[in-house]
Amino acid sequence: MAFRGWPDGAVAFYEGLEADNTKAYWQAHRSVYERCVKEPMEELLADLADAFGPGRLFRPYRDVRFSRDKTPYKLNCAAHLPGGYISFSADGLFVGSGLYMPQPEQLRRFRAAVDHPSTGSELESIVASLRREGYAVDAPEILKTAPRGYPKDHPRIELLVLKGIVMSRSWPVGAWLSTKQPRDRVVRALEAARPLNSWLEGNVG
Repeated sequence: MAFRGWPDGAVAFYEGLEADNTKAYWQAHRSVYERCVKEPMEELLADLADAFGPGRLFRPYRDVRFSRDKTPYKLNCAAHLPGGYISFSADGLFVGSGLYMPQPEQLRRFRAAVDHPSTGSELESIVASLRREGYAVDAPEILKTAPRGYPKDHPRIELLVLKGIVMSRSWPVGAWLSTKQPRDRVVRALEAARPLNSWLEGNVG
């Protein structure tokens, strides 16, 4: 079945889970999660598969083994596909794509490519274009100064201090979530991410 949006009950489900993140709440509202949250996300992934590849829905359960926060359930429904990451929650819709939490060797190659005049300038242009289109471009972790081996006055210091690079955009809750508009916004975001992902594939791997 084609994606038709998330019904009103989807946001209400997560609002309730935020207030009562317990097994009792989950079991009492599991059918709402399946019908109003999970099924629409699966339909969205099916719609996107031809253009971006098959998606994978993340489990709704938190891994609490090494966390002080022992609440058992995630407060969002998230999925990964070759073109990026999608998340639905009580806050709205989020789409992101890029190099998230890179391995040390990936980070080394990323910095080397940023440092190189040709590939570095190319990435600067991609980032500038994304920001003009309204996308945020940053990283989950940013150094306070230049990484070791690079000058503090490097012409692309803004990119060098990033430990990875991610473009993203979020949209707040509204009636539009119950229409086909989320699909259109996700498609536009993932299409916009293609140049960044192509640069990463060619320079970082």
